[in-house]
Amino acid sequence: MSAQHLCDFDDLPDGKSRGFDTDGRGQDTVLLVRRGERVYAYRDACPHLGGTPMAWRKDAYLSGDGQHIVCHAHGARFDIVTGACVLGPCLGQALEPVSVSVLEQATQRLVVLHEDVGMGKAEKNG
Repeated sequence: MSAQHLCDFDDLPDGKSRGFDTDGRGQDTVLLVRRGERVYAYRDACPHLGGTPMAWRKDAYLSGDGQHIVCHAHGARFDIVTGACVLGPCLGQALEPVSVSVLEQATQRLVVLHEDVGMGKAEKNG
């Protein structure tokens, strides 16, 4: 399985989100959210409007209180842990999870993306 380095774990602050252009298209295609020691990863594509990008500006994926991922195109809210829509026009749908891992390497931890689609949360490897 091939992997792509996204960022150092410590460069993703707890309770924050970041987007990444994993395909080199000039627009973020994957979003990460960190909660404590876990990282949740999803495709940056709202299921309601044919894959519409969700951030209203770079890395702005979370609600004001940081409790939900938000599609800023139409206000849908998604559970950070499961990706399920909890409010808005896409109830019953969910974000597409992306497989990532947190790898321990020497004195740093790296968040890496795997090509296969997984559960959407980072697993610790050491």
